[in-house]
Amino acid sequence: MEIRTDISMLDQLKIQAEVLVPVIQALRKELGEEKADALVSEALAGVSRKQAAVLAQSLEGSPIDKIETALPLFSADGALEVEPRTRTDTEIAFDIKGCRYAEYFRKQGLEEFGFLISCARDRASAEGLSPDLEFERSTTIMQGADRCDFRYRLKSGK
Repeated sequence: MEIRTDISMLDQLKIQAEVLVPVIQALRKELGEEKADALVSEALAGVSRKQAAVLAQSLEGSPIDKIETALPLFSADGALEVEPRTRTDTEIAFDIKGCRYAEYFRKQGLEEFGFLISCARDRASAEGLSPDLEFERSTTIMQGADRCDFRYRLKSGK
């Protein structure tokens, strides 16, 4: 698996959404929304774990360093407005105050798919980046909040 850097993450998501939304709609019609969304979420989590593991191999430093280094990939071309909160050797915290990923789904009238296709993958990405990371997020712009609160910590004893 290769991490593409020639296409912004935002543009990659737009391309993925063009394929995934009709697939999700068909699955929902056949299986029901809950079952279809669980299936899609599980599949996308697997992809995200693998991509993050590949990315982690190409980055130097601790898991916290790797998050800090990878963040510009996701915020390229103004895709995310990042507000740093905390950065220590064992944790990194930041808020997202502007999200063009969420804007894209809203403009397309696809708000109900945004979290499933994009945000729900963040936990799996953290797992793929390092099994030593804990990830927390209580709010997302995609779900109507005014910010996304990303919190990563090394598991105790790591």
